[in-house]
Amino acid sequence: MSWKTVTVLVILVAGLGGFFYYDTYWLEPVREKKESVKGRLWDVEPKDVEVLIIKRKGETVRIRRTDTGWELLEPVKTRADRGAVDGIVSTLVTARVDREVAATPGKLDEFGLVPPETEVTLEVKGRAPLALLVGAKSPTGAWLFAKESGKPAVVALSEIVARDLAKPVTELRDRTVLAFDRKGVGQVDIQLLGQLSGETITVESPEAGKWRVTKPRVLPADPDVMADFLEKLDGAKAKDFVEDAPRSLAPYGLDRPATVTLWIGKDKERASRSLLFGREDKEKKGVYVMRSGEPGVLLVGEELWTAVPKSVGVLRDKVVLAYQYDKVSRVELAGPRGALTLERDGIGWKLTAPEALKADTGAVNGILWRIRDLRASGFLAEEATAIARFVPKPEVTVKLWEEGAKEPKVLFLASSRETRGGQPAAVAAVEGRGPVVLVDGKALDDLARGPDDLRDKSLLPAFDMGDVKRARLVSGGAPLVVERKGESDWQVVEPKRGGTKERRVADLLVSLKALRWKSIASAKGEDAARFGLDKPELDIALHKGDGSEIAGVLVGKSEGPLTYLKLRASPTVYAVDSSLIGDLRKAPAEIPG
Repeated sequence: MSWKTVTVLVILVAGLGGFFYYDTYWLEPVREKKESVKGRLWDVEPKDVEVLIIKRKGETVRIRRTDTGWELLEPVKTRADRGAVDGIVSTLVTARVDREVAATPGKLDEFGLVPPETEVTLEVKGRAPLALLVGAKSPTGAWLFAKESGKPAVVALSEIVARDLAKPVTELRDRTVLAFDRKGVGQVDIQLLGQLSGETITVESPEAGKWRVTKPRVLPADPDVMADFLEKLDGAKAKDFVEDAPRSLAPYGLDRPATVTLWIGKDKERASRSLLFGREDKEKKGVYVMRSGEPGVLLVGEELWTAVPKSVGVLRDKVVLAYQYDKVSRVELAGPRGALTLERDGIGWKLTAPEALKADTGAVNGILWRIRDLRASGFLAEEATAIARFVPKPEVTVKLWEEGAKEPKVLFLASSRETRGGQPAAVAAVEGRGPVVLVDGKALDDLARGPDDLRDKSLLPAFDMGDVKRARLVSGGAPLVVERKGESDWQVVEPKRGGTKERRVADLLVSLKALRWKSIASAKGEDAARFGLDKPELDIALHKGDGSEIAGVLVGKSEGPLTYLKLRASPTVYAVDSSLIGDLRKAPAEIPG
């Protein structure tokens, strides 16, 4: 192939590629845009509309676009609801002409256009204003008659245009009570002197998610209380626009308001936004408010006023003992049921004193979570020196060691004569620091645990259900043996071969894993007949594929709510809640099938 031929081919390929690029990235968008505006009343885009004017009987609505949305200029100067105004603008600029009703109408009043029902003007960036006269609806109500200003023809538009233009001003106003960025709030001032004989409170956020009271005194603040308050304030919407320029604020309790001021941003960009709270209106289930710098009175839901922290007692952090659960490596607990020591054992726990035993991880976690969730319901004293006065003899002492810490965090609890909400309270304090507080009285019982409460009470040793390949059940002297075939298929192999209700085999294994003893009836297993274990009601053995026994349990007699059981490999007799034995007793009859 000659160089001339190659050159020609390269030029052709480049030309085709250039045309494809031009067609795809230039001509196609142009065609799509032309198609999208085909049949529209106006060839404009919503983003280009800068001012919307709606003149209707006895009212003019004027709205101007701003950097952050829309501003209502008439009939009242205030923020406009961005979504509502965007919807009207979109409806107008995308309205399509259904048909031309009359090219040169003789009488415009026949179409409700003299005078028009509504007159709309759009001020559009870079071009002359667009005006539309909107008249009556068609007899069917599906269309309305309209005419562009300066053009003779009457056209039919969708009645959606009339519906959007008829929206009352209250639907076009922004109902957001206070617009702010929650993440940017670094300080909140709450001035309650106008309504309550309280105090001015300042709360600051040194870092995201953390708060502290700095006035009238320095205290850690409850992050959940602050988060709830800011969330409700951020989401608050006006229930009603009560009065735009009231002659007097006294009827609304806003002549001496409570004030919440948010400080947003840092350094030179730091700015404040304030909301003034007036009186509550019980009948309307709301409270009257004003935005600082705006004359209008709004009614907001009573839940917003409820969420305002009205005292240091509400705001201050009520966590009794803060610690990192996943960092706790050792626990010592002393109470009316004795003293014990727990140490973390992998992902679980073990008792190391008064004797070495496997611990019930769920029960230990329950203790730790109860301490983590312990909250003060009242404050008795701020200083650590008051601990000896309020807790002279602790009834429960808990010591928590966190990884890397040389000393434990120590929690003291004692009973109290005081009540909170009609319920008994207890006194709690952390060694070496205040405050001394009141807590739920149940905490004493919940944390007063002894070794028997926290030891592992699983009856059978831990096993994986997938390892069980064979199960033997003997009830009333009649054996039933089932074997696993594959992953989940089970077959009866004794007394005769047959199928099984596989779900019932799974229920049997789950029930065995869930067995927990309530008490030890006989540590050495003396007098088996006393517990019905000389002739057990049920004998269950689980085996691996190689025939070795995973676990075996004998079920004896029941006495009231308890049933006696023992492991085949141990003499100890245990008392178990009878409700845990139901599926085991039914298994021999229900598994075959």
